[in-house]
Amino acid sequence: MPTLQVLFRKERCIACGACVDGGADACPSGAKELCGRETSVDDVMAQILKDRVFFEQSGGGVTLSGGEPLYQPEFAIAVLKECKRREIHTAVDTCGFVSRSVLMEALPFTDLFLYDVKHMDPEKHREYTGVDNEVILSNLTALGEAGALIHARMPFIPGVNIDEENLHSVGAFLRGVEGIAQVHLLPYHSAAEDKHNRWGVEYKLQGLRAPSEEMLKRAAAILESYGLKTEIGGEN
Repeated sequence: MPTLQVLFRKERCIACGACVDGGADACPSGAKELCGRETSVDDVMAQILKDRVFFEQSGGGVTLSGGEPLYQPEFAIAVLKECKRREIHTAVDTCGFVSRSVLMEALPFTDLFLYDVKHMDPEKHREYTGVDNEVILSNLTALGEAGALIHARMPFIPGVNIDEENLHSVGAFLRGVEGIAQVHLLPYHSAAEDKHNRWGVEYKLQGLRAPSEEMLKRAAAILESYGLKTEIGGEN
C-alpha cells in the first residue's frame, strides 16, 4: 500500500490559507493551521467572557500582548474600552516603541502596563533590537507622569544586558520613573529556537544558555539597591 507523503514548498507559500480551509482534501490529517486570523471586537469579547468566572475568582483579567498590541491601536483600544465597560481588569504588554498619543489614548482604559526595558545603552539597544531606546524611555517616563501603574520587565539575557553597568543604569533610571510598582527579571530561555527552525529563520542566539539562579539573584539585589521591588519571572 503506497505511503501518503505531504510536501510543503515554503518558497511557493503565499499564506492564502487554502491548505487549512480547503477541507479534508487539502490536508487530510488536519496538521496545518494558520497562526492568526482576522477577528472583531465582538468575537474577542465573546472569548473573554467565556473565561470571566475564572479570572474573577483568581483576581485576574485580560492582557493584550503580542508582538506589540498597540501596533493595531484602534482595535486594541476598542477591546480595552469594552473590557472596562464590563469592569474587567486590563493590562497591556508593550515594548514602548509606539506613538505617544496611542499610549495616552489607551491609558484611561488600562489598569496596568507591562513595559519592557531591554537595555539602557542606545547603541546596544539598536544593535539588538533594530531601534534605539529614546522613544521607549521617554514614553515610559510620560506614562508614569500621567498616572499609569507600571510593572517594568527586563528580559535577562546573558551576554546581552546582564552586566553590572547596565543593571545599575536600569536601576537608576527606573528609580526616577513615577508609577513603577515592580520590576520583573525575565530569564532567557530557548523556546523560540524551535519556532525559528520550523520557519527557516536564523536563530541568532543559538547555543546561549539560560542564566543561573545566582546571576538572577545578583541582578535582583542590584535593582533592589535602588529601592525597586524586584521579582524573578513574570506574572502568570
